[in-house]
Amino acid sequence: MRIALIGAGRIGAVHARSIAASPDAELVLVADPVDGAAARLASAHGAAATTDVGDVFADDTVDAVVVASPTAHHVEQILAGVEAGKAVLAEKPVDLDLARADRCLAQVGDRADRVMLGFNRRYDAGFAEIHRRVAAGEIGDLEQLTIISRDPAAPPVGYLAGSGGIFRDMTIHDLDMARFFLGDIVAVQAVPQRLDPAFAEIDDYDAAIVTLTAASGAVATIINSRHCAAGYDQRLEAFGPRGALRAENHTATSVVLDAAGTSGARGPYLDFFLERYAAAYTSELAAFVAAVREGSAPTPSLLDGRQALALADAATESARTGRSVAPAPVPSPASSAAV
Repeated sequence: MRIALIGAGRIGAVHARSIAASPDAELVLVADPVDGAAARLASAHGAAATTDVGDVFADDTVDAVVVASPTAHHVEQILAGVEAGKAVLAEKPVDLDLARADRCLAQVGDRADRVMLGFNRRYDAGFAEIHRRVAAGEIGDLEQLTIISRDPAAPPVGYLAGSGGIFRDMTIHDLDMARFFLGDIVAVQAVPQRLDPAFAEIDDYDAAIVTLTAASGAVATIINSRHCAAGYDQRLEAFGPRGALRAENHTATSVVLDAAGTSGARGPYLDFFLERYAAAYTSELAAFVAAVREGSAPTPSLLDGRQALALADAATESARTGRSVAPAPVPSPASSAAV
């Protein structure tokens, strides 16, 4: 499969490596309007480069597009890819504006099976195994899901100011994971924290606990923080009447030290998401390529991306009001105007 990549930044480089390492895909074109960015990344993988994103959609030899551009461009590039007859793997979120995401979904219509959203944590080996075992009934009906996601340190304030806030930027991965396990969510309750005064200046939070109630009655608890002294803290537990399944943090090795002054000491957690979820990005791409080749609908879908954004909006409203909030339903196609 001949793949073009839009965006030559940090996440674009991750996707470029995944494509280049795949036996079923070839990186043929990298596009980025920043002078020199596309050329540098493309040269590392034997691909062509362009500063005109339109070249991606005009190239009839390109089968699929990976959208790793800034969020503000996701909708227009998803639509352009679909209109050009190409399959699209787009980074999260669909957009920061739910109404715009709804219009994108409506405009894509029955071609939505050509679009995959980049919630790569569904493809983390540990999380995916727990999901399979829960679905197989190993612990009985899922009653409680606990997701812990803490970053080693907050991004720069300049990034945070345009990120859409903690729930749309950070928690949205965990919101999708909650839906992956629990299905439809009917109520969202968020308790935010401002531990660093700098977050008040940008009307954001640096930590939060979010409780989600599913239509089934199951409850998910998401624990987020923008800082963690121990490093990148990524854990998940699924609990049911017959037991619990847990995925723990990853370290570089499995070696444990027991000594006079300590017991059970392990090495530090993997540094950040690029290291922790490297294999998940590879598996995500493999699933995308397989879905396109088989003509099946990829997952996570464009609708999954929209639903995660609706949950993030609900969490944002709950944090500001202190109330439990129901996520906005998907509007009927007739009520959606053009993007």
